Amino acid sequence: MIQVRSKNVLLVAPDTFSVELLPNNKQFKHISSTSRIFPAIHEQKPNLVIFDYDHLNADIEKILRRLQSNPAYNKIKICCYKQKEHTKVDSLLKVLGVDYIFYPGDFNKAEKGNSIVNAFTTIFDAPVMPLLAKASS
Repeated sequence: MIQVRSKNVLLVAPDTFSVELLPNNKQFKHISSTSRIFPAIHEQKPNLVIFDYDHLNADIEKILRRLQSNPAYNKIKICCYKQKEHTKVDSLLKVLGVDYIFYPGDFNKAEKGNSIVNAFTTIFDAPVMPLLAKASS
């Protein structure tokens, strides 16, 4: 079972895996189509959206600008998963409203107490992090 501390999480990534309703009305929903992002946000009303940067590379800026410009989306935390770091792109993502950017190496550093991983552990319970790495690679 996936355990997520945020009440509702929306994952936008190419890979599919089973999505289960969690205890205490928590939901983890996965979509892969860019055309389903905003309908899924309106249906589910997530507090956290995780984007796979490599999957949405062409549309990520347009999606983030739309999220940033609409005050109805202000309370949604946005995370972005990337395969590798790039200073200019990462800076642009931060300016466009991404709260957290994480990389495959961040999952390996979990044992070392990295501050980025500690930020994610406040959002996710440990069992969901390997699923996110699997889903977006």
